[in-house]
Amino acid sequence: MFGLSPAQMIILLVVILLVFGTKKLRNAGADLGAAVKGFKKAMQDDEPKAKDAEFKSIDNNSETAKTETTKEKEQA
Repeated sequence: MFGLSPAQMIILLVVILLVFGTKKLRNAGADLGAAVKGFKKAMQDDEPKAKDAEFKSIDNNSETAKTETTKEKEQA
Protein backbone atom coordinates (compact mmCIF):
# COMPACT_ATOMS: atom_id res chain seq x y z
CA MET A 1 0.00 0.00 0.00
CA PHE A 2 2.65 2.53 1.02
CA GLY A 3 5.56 0.96 -0.82
CA LEU A 4 7.90 3.92 -1.12
CA SER A 5 11.23 3.59 -2.81
CA PRO A 6 14.26 5.38 -1.32
CA ALA A 7 14.12 7.97 -4.13
CA GLN A 8 10.46 8.75 -3.35
CA MET A 9 11.25 9.09 0.36
CA ILE A 10 14.06 11.57 -0.39
CA ILE A 11 11.75 13.64 -2.60
CA LEU A 12 9.09 13.59 0.12
CA LEU A 13 11.60 14.72 2.76
CA VAL A 14 12.80 17.57 0.51
CA VAL A 15 9.22 18.74 -0.04
CA ILE A 16 8.52 18.63 3.71
CA LEU A 17 11.73 20.57 4.35
CA LEU A 18 10.72 23.22 1.82
CA VAL A 19 7.18 23.54 3.19
CA PHE A 20 8.01 23.71 6.89
CA GLY A 21 11.57 25.01 6.89
CA THR A 22 14.51 23.86 8.95
CA LYS A 23 13.76 25.97 12.02
CA LYS A 24 10.23 24.60 12.50
CA LEU A 25 11.39 21.03 11.91
CA ARG A 26 14.25 21.48 14.39
CA ASN A 27 11.85 22.87 17.01
CA ALA A 28 9.37 20.06 16.38
CA GLY A 29 12.14 17.48 16.79
CA ALA A 30 13.33 19.08 20.01
CA ASP A 31 9.79 19.19 21.40
CA LEU A 32 9.20 15.57 20.48
CA GLY A 33 12.49 14.53 22.10
CA ALA A 34 11.67 16.43 25.29
CA ALA A 35 8.22 14.83 25.42
CA VAL A 36 9.66 11.32 25.06
CA LYS A 37 12.31 12.05 27.69
CA GLY A 38 9.68 13.37 30.11
CA PHE A 39 7.48 10.35 29.51
CA LYS A 40 10.35 7.92 30.19
CA LYS A 41 11.26 9.80 33.38
CA ALA A 42 7.66 9.73 34.57
CA MET A 43 7.45 5.99 33.93
CA GLN A 44 10.66 5.37 35.90
CA ASP A 45 9.51 7.58 38.78
CA ASP A 46 6.15 5.83 38.91
CA GLU A 47 7.52 2.26 39.08
CA PRO A 48 9.00 2.47 42.61
CA LYS A 49 5.77 3.99 43.93
CA ALA A 50 3.75 1.17 42.42
CA LYS A 51 6.10 -1.44 43.89
CA ASP A 52 6.01 0.24 47.31
CA ALA A 53 2.23 0.34 47.24
CA GLU A 54 2.15 -3.33 46.29
CA PHE A 55 4.48 -4.28 49.16
CA LYS A 56 2.49 -2.14 51.62
CA SER A 57 -0.66 -3.90 50.49
CA ILE A 58 0.98 -7.28 51.11
CA ASP A 59 2.24 -6.11 54.52
CA ASN A 60 -1.21 -4.82 55.49
CA ASN A 61 -2.81 -8.10 54.47
CA SER A 62 -0.33 -10.13 56.52
CA GLU A 63 -0.85 -7.87 59.57
CA THR A 64 -4.60 -8.21 59.20
CA ALA A 65 -4.26 -11.98 59.02
CA LYS A 66 -2.06 -11.97 62.16
CA THR A 67 -4.59 -9.83 64.01
CA GLU A 68 -7.47 -12.11 63.01
CA THR A 69 -5.51 -15.20 64.06
CA THR A 70 -4.72 -13.61 67.43
CA LYS A 71 -8.39 -12.74 67.97
CA GLU A 72 -9.44 -16.28 67.09
CA LYS A 73 -6.96 -17.70 69.61
CA GLU A 74 -8.21 -15.35 72.32
CA GLN A 75 -11.82 -16.34 71.70
CA ALA A 76 -11.02 -20.06 71.84
